[in-house]
Amino acid sequence: MKKTIGDISKVALSLILGGAILYWMYRGFDFHAVQDVLFHQMNWGWMLLSFPFGVLAQAFRGWRWRQTLEPVGEHPRMSTLVNSVFLSYAVSLVVPRVGEFARCGVLHRYDGTSFPKALGTVVTERAIDSLLVLLITALTLIFQLRTFDTFFLKTGTSLDHLIHSFTSTGWMVTGICLVAVIALGGVILKKLSVFNKVKETVDGIKQGIMSLRKVRNLPRFIFFTLAIWGSYFLHYYLTFFCFESTAGLGMSCALVTFIVGSIAVIVPTPNGAGSWHFAVKTMLILYGVQAVDALNFVLIVHSIQTLLVVALGIYAWLVLSFTKKHHVAK
Repeated sequence: MKKTIGDISKVALSLILGGAILYWMYRGFDFHAVQDVLFHQMNWGWMLLSFPFGVLAQAFRGWRWRQTLEPVGEHPRMSTLVNSVFLSYAVSLVVPRVGEFARCGVLHRYDGTSFPKALGTVVTERAIDSLLVLLITALTLIFQLRTFDTFFLKTGTSLDHLIHSFTSTGWMVTGICLVAVIALGGVILKKLSVFNKVKETVDGIKQGIMSLRKVRNLPRFIFFTLAIWGSYFLHYYLTFFCFESTAGLGMSCALVTFIVGSIAVIVPTPNGAGSWHFAVKTMLILYGVQAVDALNFVLIVHSIQTLLVVALGIYAWLVLSFTKKHHVAK
């Protein structure tokens, strides 16, 4: 009962946090105007063109996962790997971050994969992804410093003025997001401390983490890693061409807002709802997009891409429902 109450509380807090940020951003917003944008102003061709990259980003993650599992003696089916990733993203829409545990559970259930080992490889993958995002962030900031400097000179805006113009509510939202991230870190550490009570689990996680050293065909692993993030970026960048207000901003703006959005989704809300909207909208305004157009962009793009995640999750659930369990003898 205590665990159930705790799980319900996490879901509720996640929804409340995301909902509160969205409410603050869209209070007084004319949602009827969004319908006009959707049906009369938006170029749906570019949105549809972005969908395959959204699918590929998750598929590449499943294909890469196989490479980190092989060194620890686990050989799940490729279809199970990819569908577990599809399902994990959909599950995380309900309970943020639980998808990582869910996909390990799918492999254990259908292909008899060791849960601790699978979890260890996921930790390794996430660490690599985080390092890559940090590297891209650093390079983007270095190459975009001139852009920000030009913006300040042309508009007569100083960084000090920009900071002071940030409303008290804006600072409050930022503070709440930071607290939520810290709280999420505490929950993860608590879960790991529970795992540490079981030696077999700890050993499995260690093996999974160290699996990267024994990955065969390292160039292919690097390719998959770059392909994952390249697909994520194209999935997002192509949506710029759907709207007149963002079509001419260029790839540099898309990269900056993509990075900022990728960092914002660390906040434990369903698919980064609220925090992603807030971060990307703020950066688009910095690049000269009108506030209303920026709000339309983040609302429409995030909603449609979330629906794609849901569709892939439903597809994976249906496929797995008809998949025969294949437990490999250890």
